[in-house]
Amino acid sequence: MALVVMKFGGTSVGSAERIMAVAQRLISRKMEGDNVVAVVSAMGDVTDELVALSRQITDCPQEREMDMLLATGEQVTIALLAMAIHSLGHEAVSFTGPQIGIVTDSGHTKAKIKEIRGDRISEALAEGQIVIVAGFQGTTADGQITTLGRGGSDTTAVAIAAGIGADLCEIFTDVDGVFIADPRIVPDARKLDFISYEEMLEMSASGARVLQLRSVEFARNHSVVIHCRSSFTDQPGTIVKEADNQMEMAIISGVTHDTSEAKVTIRAVPDTPGVAATVFGALAEAGVNVDMIIQNVSEQGTTDISFTVPKDDLPKARSSTERIANALGAPSWNVDESIAKISLVGAGMKTHPGVAAQMFGALADAKVNIDMISTSSIRISCVIAEEQTEVAVRALHDSFGLAKGQVTAETSSAHDRGV
Repeated sequence: MALVVMKFGGTSVGSAERIMAVAQRLISRKMEGDNVVAVVSAMGDVTDELVALSRQITDCPQEREMDMLLATGEQVTIALLAMAIHSLGHEAVSFTGPQIGIVTDSGHTKAKIKEIRGDRISEALAEGQIVIVAGFQGTTADGQITTLGRGGSDTTAVAIAAGIGADLCEIFTDVDGVFIADPRIVPDARKLDFISYEEMLEMSASGARVLQLRSVEFARNHSVVIHCRSSFTDQPGTIVKEADNQMEMAIISGVTHDTSEAKVTIRAVPDTPGVAATVFGALAEAGVNVDMIIQNVSEQGTTDISFTVPKDDLPKARSSTERIANALGAPSWNVDESIAKISLVGAGMKTHPGVAAQMFGALADAKVNIDMISTSSIRISCVIAEEQTEVAVRALHDSFGLAKGQVTAETSSAHDRGV
């Protein structure tokens, strides 16, 4: 007997028919002898529809009220799924995030989980019930409803798995697992059987939407094994876990892209100590997440500072940037929303030279201009024009021969020509 947490995304529960299919899958797992906890998202595009509805009322809804609104989507799903299981002759009970004790900080719309109180889950499991939990939501210590941000149901599932000591956390999506590139852009992109937490973190942070970044962080910190798989088949997906000696040390594990960010540039700020702290301190106070940063070489005592932020944060970023630019005496600032971030991720980069040179060469051959560059020990990211996204992804996929199989640091000789 195993204790499993099974999370189903919006597409997986997007209709009454799909909810019945999920109910049958949960019942089958229960009948195999496992204790089952299901975590579900809002149906289909319900969350987007609720956001759009709020925009019909105001362009700047209060974040507390947005959480009150958005949390209703998952509540519909949990009730319908429990009803479906009951209709099939089995026992189930549904809970909202606050009901099972998902305690978060006070960061409305982007709250972080601080504690999971799993008593109610354990009690329901002991009574032989399938437990159904609303993803994406929690409560502050003083009882305010919060939501966890886009993809937060993944984090809910992993946090519950950690909190109750589950043997496995299965994340069911509308894709078969984690692919080496987006199969919508690269039709022959391969599915990975295994990937390390470290690599999955970088892929999630650089555009891979299959798992939310914070869910992977939570899994790594609490050693929760994730099985990312399709809700439409019984085929195995991708296992995300700590790297071990049995894993291939891939030079490139993924080519990712992200078109959800915008670039902000502040022109001719004084090149003096403390300016960067002023700029990014103000953005942090406004709750704006900054990704890539570049500061040009000083000319005549001034410099340009560019940085990327999520487009969802642009209203706050624009307001903060305008105040900062005025305070610093910068003559101008601008926002470019037509950018994309293209990244290569692979643990083998740590010890294998030549990846950056090959990446830049492949983009040059494809006539893709690079605007910004950032790196980590296992990732190289470039900001390019959004219109060149698909060309860039295909160029990198082809250049590194990723369709032919994972190229590992132990077996490769194609990239041994230096940086």
